[in-house]
Amino acid sequence: MLDPDVKQELRGLPKGLAEIVGRHLAAAGLLIDSEPEQALEHARYARSKAARVAVVREAAGLTAYHAGEWAEALSELRAARRMSHGAGHLAVMADCERALGRPERAIDLAREAQGLSLSPEEAVELRIVAAGARRDMGELDAAVVALQGDDLDEKKRFPWSARLFYAYADNLEAAGRNEEAVKWFLNAAQADDDNETDAAERAFDLSPQD
Repeated sequence: MLDPDVKQELRGLPKGLAEIVGRHLAAAGLLIDSEPEQALEHARYARSKAARVAVVREAAGLTAYHAGEWAEALSELRAARRMSHGAGHLAVMADCERALGRPERAIDLAREAQGLSLSPEEAVELRIVAAGARRDMGELDAAVVALQGDDLDEKKRFPWSARLFYAYADNLEAAGRNEEAVKWFLNAAQADDDNETDAAERAFDLSPQD
């Protein structure tokens, strides 16, 4: 049930301990979407047994994020990033900063990421969070600009297009640009194959009614 990379990291532990920690990480992974608080308990237990393993700290951070424990999530993800010397979950960390009322720190993380190698999907998520941080600070036009890029194209489809189009439409609406917002909510609805957003409803609500 565990990713091979996770298993590889756990091999640095004594065999019996690795099995115990692995079971709790697997349980956390199974529960993270449906019962995030219970998933966090499993991740915390794993952390108590293997705090020096980066993947354990990463799991603790991600489950804390899903459970709404922003400060704990940020602390754990920072630790995992230091230990692994990787880019880390910058979008999640930036979102935690927003949730803690520190949008300027979220923007700092987005700037920091410019020199890092992120996957296209994580880079988009970070743009969405950074735009939200700009909006938190009342910088509505900057929030709209933060989401613009080559992939903001209604003729292109990527796995993240629906989320990007939706975020763009949402920020356009916040900036008072309702006609453009309707267009991008409709684009988001067309790109949303899994019906994960309410883009069509948002477009309808913003459209002039006879």
